[in-house]
Amino acid sequence: MDTDEVDMAKSNPNRLQLKQPSLPWRMTSSIVMGLTAALSRGFLYGLNSVEVVGLERFLKVLDERKDVEKRQRGLITVSNHISVLDDPIMWGVLPLKYGFNPSNHRWGLGAHDICFKNKLIGSFFYAGQVLPTHRFKHSPRGGLFQPTIPQAIRLLSSQPFVTPTSELSEESQDVPDPFISGELTFTTTGTDRYVAPSIYSQNRHSWIHIFPEACVHQHPKMVLRYFKWGISRLILESEPMPDVLPMFIDGAQQIMPEDRKWPRFIPRFPVKFRVAFGELLDTEKTFGDLRARWQELVRREKTLAMGELTDELKYGKEAVALRIEVARRVRDEVIKLRRSLGYPDEEEPGFELAETWAREPKKDRFKSDVDDSLVNKRE
Repeated sequence: MDTDEVDMAKSNPNRLQLKQPSLPWRMTSSIVMGLTAALSRGFLYGLNSVEVVGLERFLKVLDERKDVEKRQRGLITVSNHISVLDDPIMWGVLPLKYGFNPSNHRWGLGAHDICFKNKLIGSFFYAGQVLPTHRFKHSPRGGLFQPTIPQAIRLLSSQPFVTPTSELSEESQDVPDPFISGELTFTTTGTDRYVAPSIYSQNRHSWIHIFPEACVHQHPKMVLRYFKWGISRLILESEPMPDVLPMFIDGAQQIMPEDRKWPRFIPRFPVKFRVAFGELLDTEKTFGDLRARWQELVRREKTLAMGELTDELKYGKEAVALRIEVARRVRDEVIKLRRSLGYPDEEEPGFELAETWAREPKKDRFKSDVDDSLVNKRE
């Protein structure tokens, strides 16, 4: 999906000075994101009641990031995931001017089997700043080390990216990396193709939103599942360490309840929709010790392009332990925000651990036998 005019024959991973995508692509992205924001805002405020906590401080964060040249680090927002429409409707609480400015709006991770099932739909979501992400349940190319994750890491960082001085493992070469092969696109399957958004200086230190639960989780008391480790990679590997801001949403599970009847595709209303923006975390205090341990691990290994890892950094015992702990700490911050909003603090011990949830049914949609929540791993 070559969305921008890039001369591949002249590309060089050490000399990437492209400022921004082509004008037609920028216009398309602005229209897609702006109109989606307008529809989301109209639906929220026209048909529902809305409560927003911490909006002014979040807008201040965005305003301080408006000038791309003055950005010092990327931004990660992280929240619970309670419906198939969380993104985009949650961003409907932002004033419309933010929706029409893609360079200062979020990038997200979207399911490849849904958002990129064909070229037309894929072009729409890519214009909406959604990166194609495979899920193990639906694709053998899913998981923590798929090509999309390095793209997200690089969006949070800035050029120049490190050029490798030694070869990658055979596994890593299954899908070429744009900054190793010298091309300015990336592929998630070996046959699809997307312009790597991090080649443009306009996208340096971008904002990425993550749903670390990685599936829709509707619990009557808004309890959280464990957080998967993709968020850990973004925090450990981006340079410099990104800002992290927790969020919490409530009400979208009533707009698209998992037990809804036909027609399932129609959003329900009116409901009370609530979104809370937390404070920027002191990332050095929260994650600094883990980053230091990670960087020490990296120093022992081969030098690779940003976002690329040796087998030891992928599967080594200490690397895995660091990712588990980062994800746990991020989850704790979202729980603190949830608690501050008055939700009951009744979580069972072990809910933060992946193994607790391993006994759930191997289905797309089900009622969890861990916490009696409604779960959707399909959408």
